Amino acid sequence: MTLPIVTAVDQAHAAPLRALIDGKAKPLGALGRLEDLAIQLGLIADGPPPTFERALLLVFAGDHGMTADGVSSYPASVTQAMVATFLAEKASANALAKAVRAELRVVDAGVDADLPAHPKLLDEKVRRGSRNAAVEPALTPEEVAEALERGVRIAREAAAEGFELLALGEMGIGNTASAALIMHRLAPAPLVECVGRGAGQDDEGLARKLAVLERAAARSAATDPLAVLAEFGGLEIAMMAGAVIGAASARIPVLVDGFIVSAAALAAIRIDPAVKDYCVFCHRSAERGHQRMLQSLEVEPFLDLGLRLGEGTGALLALPIMRAASRLLSDVASLDDVLNGRL
Repeated sequence: MTLPIVTAVDQAHAAPLRALIDGKAKPLGALGRLEDLAIQLGLIADGPPPTFERALLLVFAGDHGMTADGVSSYPASVTQAMVATFLAEKASANALAKAVRAELRVVDAGVDADLPAHPKLLDEKVRRGSRNAAVEPALTPEEVAEALERGVRIAREAAAEGFELLALGEMGIGNTASAALIMHRLAPAPLVECVGRGAGQDDEGLARKLAVLERAAARSAATDPLAVLAEFGGLEIAMMAGAVIGAASARIPVLVDGFIVSAAALAAIRIDPAVKDYCVFCHRSAERGHQRMLQSLEVEPFLDLGLRLGEGTGALLALPIMRAASRLLSDVASLDDVLNGRL
């Protein structure tokens, strides 16, 4: 497997960007964390950032073998049904994408079904769902490598197509279980702090889910990020990790959604720490474990709306903040120009 080289941003340029923002027609620091985001975007662009009018949400879909053991309150067939809903432009993510002027495409990373062709569907299926991680490795090392490489290619092709940023979302019944195991090993954190209710488990369902994940964790002591992805899956998570690496190698920002996308970003950062410079963590999910995961990455998200849907919805809601931050550098007059009548 060959992954592209990611160049860390040049932090030597942060001070000039800060000075530029401090010289704008506003009190020092008056725009708070928006100023920090503007600096991050300037560092990524290595100059004035684009306005991010061309934004793409990629929703990666895959199924999980652990659903056979009841880690989700929904059957695996819902993954395929929701893919059809995205393609019919009737999902929550579609509505939000229209509201913020982003294009949405679905990536079949490993749905356990043969999906009909569609203009907005990328057929990147590695296999029909992962294996049951509670009893065997979810993926082979070769399948992980293929998923990562496909994610890299998808992201780089999007950049070549002219998209100025990528927002990542996911759909996969059972994927909070895989994400919890990835967090457990790569944060790292105690498993009980990583396991949440997912798509609405009741107390009995949550206890059953934790028991299944304890069996999976006991089966393997893996801590290397590639080995963790192989042991615990899933294909959409591994492919999103590749997309994070691919976008970073193309020097475009990645809008990281909630718990599951953050687990993919965590894996990508553990594979190559330089990719963190290109990640914008958009919101704090209501899913248990997400706050601890964000703390382990030493990042603070921009929104906290109690979201726990996934699909990239939190990333989409952060897109206007990205656009606003980029214009802070380009569209706001300097205080000197204001005071000297040079507007």
